[in-house]
Amino acid sequence: MKPLRTVFFGTPEFAASSLKAIHDSAHQIVGVVTVPDKASGRGQKINESPVKKYAAEHNLPVFQPEKLRNSEFLEQMKSLDADVFVVVAFRMMPKVLFELPKLGTFNLHASLLPDYRGAAPINYAIINGETKTGITTFFINEKIDEGHILLQHEVEITPDDNAGTLHDRLMEKGAQLVVKTLDGLAHENLAETPQQEKEQVKNAFKIYREDTRINWQQNAVTIHNFVRGLSPYPCAFTKLKIGAEEKTLKIYAGITEETEIDEPAGHLLADRKNFKIMTGSGWYLPLEVQLEGKKRMGIKDFLNGLGSYDNITVIM
Repeated sequence: MKPLRTVFFGTPEFAASSLKAIHDSAHQIVGVVTVPDKASGRGQKINESPVKKYAAEHNLPVFQPEKLRNSEFLEQMKSLDADVFVVVAFRMMPKVLFELPKLGTFNLHASLLPDYRGAAPINYAIINGETKTGITTFFINEKIDEGHILLQHEVEITPDDNAGTLHDRLMEKGAQLVVKTLDGLAHENLAETPQQEKEQVKNAFKIYREDTRINWQQNAVTIHNFVRGLSPYPCAFTKLKIGAEEKTLKIYAGITEETEIDEPAGHLLADRKNFKIMTGSGWYLPLEVQLEGKKRMGIKDFLNGLGSYDNITVIM
């Protein structure tokens, strides 16, 4: 097998795992493209992406263009004479860029395409109560996540999974699939498969903060999956009134409980041992929370810190 000259495009930890897998393989990384460094926080500390950190630690050439259509950057990419571009958790690429390499540009996506195209496939698979998801490598075209499929691998979603645990498993399996895809392209034994269009394709649109508020009128299982699918980030939340103050409560984990009690959705029961909220069908019991202005904690510590339990209600 002739090693492929590869340029890698990516930003977060999910992408850095694939970069490491390629670096550990027989293939040659001739360039790494990631986002420009950003200053953040009170001290305006410069933050580098996980992909840049890995590349710098292993003396891989790094490119951080502000704009992907920049003529100087495009010339730099041409000069690398790459066989293939690999894209993992990066921004949308223009045609003038993804058509540069000899074999094309492929992307790793954290779902079984065509379902869950978009920015948040891991979150939505759990939110929607799926029992399986997966990873896909596919050639990029001008439409988002719609190119021809190269390889797919199915991954189980367990009842104990949240977005964080599923992310980590897909990250590991995805890195393996990227290398397997490169090997297949090098051996010229991979077949492209057009995505099969369905009447109803499940989407994974970008999640904004206003999308993460819990609707207590939904049933308990739906709410439970919603919390799991947003934990640990961006995290589901509800609004509480504690005395005269309104506070945001993030909920990272919880369980459901059936009941014959007929209380309206949003009714809250709190005492030294219990903290539960009525849904459209049964109780939901938060187990790990973070009250605005406080650190993340278990429900017992949260209850101990409340003091009085008579002056707390859910703001619907």
